[in-house]
Amino acid sequence: PPRPLRQRRRRYRRQCPGETKGISEEMRFVAMKLRNKLNTKEEEEEGKLWEATMEGLLKYLVDSRLVFSTIERIVDESSDVSLVYLRNTGLERCASISMDLQRLSVKGNDIPAASSPGTTYAQYLEAIAGKSPPLFLCHLYNIYFSHIAASQAIAKQVSKQLLEGKEMESFKWEGDAEESLREVRQKLNAIAEHWSREEKNKCLREATKAYRFLGQIVRLIV
Repeated sequence: PPRPLRQRRRRYRRQCPGETKGISEEMRFVAMKLRNKLNTKEEEEEGKLWEATMEGLLKYLVDSRLVFSTIERIVDESSDVSLVYLRNTGLERCASISMDLQRLSVKGNDIPAASSPGTTYAQYLEAIAGKSPPLFLCHLYNIYFSHIAASQAIAKQVSKQLLEGKEMESFKWEGDAEESLREVRQKLNAIAEHWSREEKNKCLREATKAYRFLGQIVRLIV
């Protein structure tokens, strides 16, 4: 008698870490993995006491303002539904950073032009915004997230070393910044439900670029 046909075993795609909770959770796992890779010399350097300089602070603020003004303008001018959905999040920083720069200018500091880290990142954001909303939104989320994280790691030290204890407007938010970020996270998760798995994977790979760009700007402070 003929041998019974063997049923081919169905292969199921292996889920990405955090996939069941949404794209923002997947990005968190990517960030943790990247952090573990850098968890040697670079982390030791970060843990050391660092001295902020006024020149460095001004460069950081100017480049940060350029990046925020770029993403805010792109979102405001876009007709793409996913970008429109992320308008007026409460995490926009361009106006607040401008207030800090104005205050420092009045005190006699020369405000520099934007430097390479900021201009390069702004140009990159412009380039991807029209081509791929998933890639752009990856950067948008990580820019917001990183600035809130920087408020804890940087603001106090800069205030103490350079500003006679005064708080910076750049690190003040109307309402709870963490709550606003949580709302952005929820919106991003909802948007990403309409993405293909390939688009989500591209978004996750793009996170590494976002961290690299943002790291270059933060390092301007010292």
